[in-house]
Amino acid sequence: MRSAWRGLRGEANIRSRGFRRCRGERVSARLAAILPSAPDFRLRLSPARLLPCLLGLLAAFGASAPAQAEDPHVLVLGRISDDPKAHYEQLKPLLDYVVPRMADVGITEGRILMARDLQQMGSYLRRGRVDWVTETSANAMRLQDRDGAQPLLLTERNGAREYRTLVFVRADSGITSLDGLLGRSVAFQDTSSTSAYVVPAIMLLERRLPLQVLLSPMDRPDSRSVGYVFARSESNIATWVHKRLVDAGTISNLDWDNQRRIPLSYRDDFRIIAQSPAYPRALEMVRGDLDARIRQRLREVLLEAGNDPDAREALLEFFGTTRFLPIEAGTTRSLDSLRRGVARVRAEVE
Repeated sequence: MRSAWRGLRGEANIRSRGFRRCRGERVSARLAAILPSAPDFRLRLSPARLLPCLLGLLAAFGASAPAQAEDPHVLVLGRISDDPKAHYEQLKPLLDYVVPRMADVGITEGRILMARDLQQMGSYLRRGRVDWVTETSANAMRLQDRDGAQPLLLTERNGAREYRTLVFVRADSGITSLDGLLGRSVAFQDTSSTSAYVVPAIMLLERRLPLQVLLSPMDRPDSRSVGYVFARSESNIATWVHKRLVDAGTISNLDWDNQRRIPLSYRDDFRIIAQSPAYPRALEMVRGDLDARIRQRLREVLLEAGNDPDAREALLEFFGTTRFLPIEAGTTRSLDSLRRGVARVRAEVE
């Protein structure tokens, strides 16, 4: 039962006009579209659990429904998510702001489509099921190279349009540079992180330091490689370095200054040994074959939103966005460099 329920949460195709009320406490769903061998099942739910159930059912319907983005009157906003309910609530206000302002190009409705991972989102973009997606810069470059997505705008979040990766160690470790990590271990966050996986991996490869995956923080690499392990969160990275479970950690400069990520009591014991050039924090991407009129109008609406008081709350809900900015020549050069690095990580590490 648990595995079936997890499967239901894999993706959600949710109309931005809201949910219909779910009446009664008994809900039945067939999983044949997702798990052909799964039997029918019946759940008894309390009213407090009806909303999560409804989200699961919508996810199942989305998995088997035909492509929706082929409707020229619908704008589909996509998101890679392991928490569809929370992300839906972050995405919907901005979509509700954008859609009425695109009536002049035929857009009359907005929808949100969740994907469980980057590969599924890429499939949605290629098949025309998603029109617009917001992503970190490394994932945006992956979607461009693999799936033909195109950058639309730079996204400024909490007042920052770019950031850097920092590599840090304990101050008493004796390690003073990236070269000192040979035969040592480094903690990354996860494979979706730009600042705490992709960029530090690029930095190490550029120093001709081979990377070797470790089974756990207690595992050790050979003397000719830098071992890496995934810690899943910034706070875990800091703790593992502080407790000497790993030799080095990776984090963005913004998280370095955030005491919820790295407590001051930890930071006093750390030393930064390397930092990357600045790169964009996030990008708005559109599918490569999106109608040019829709693409241009979406760009105009998002650019204007930063100066519109009516958009302020919707922007803040949209992952702390403060405004959208044009992609200028310097940003393009930074993205080109990042794209080459992403390809190298894919070839040499993944």
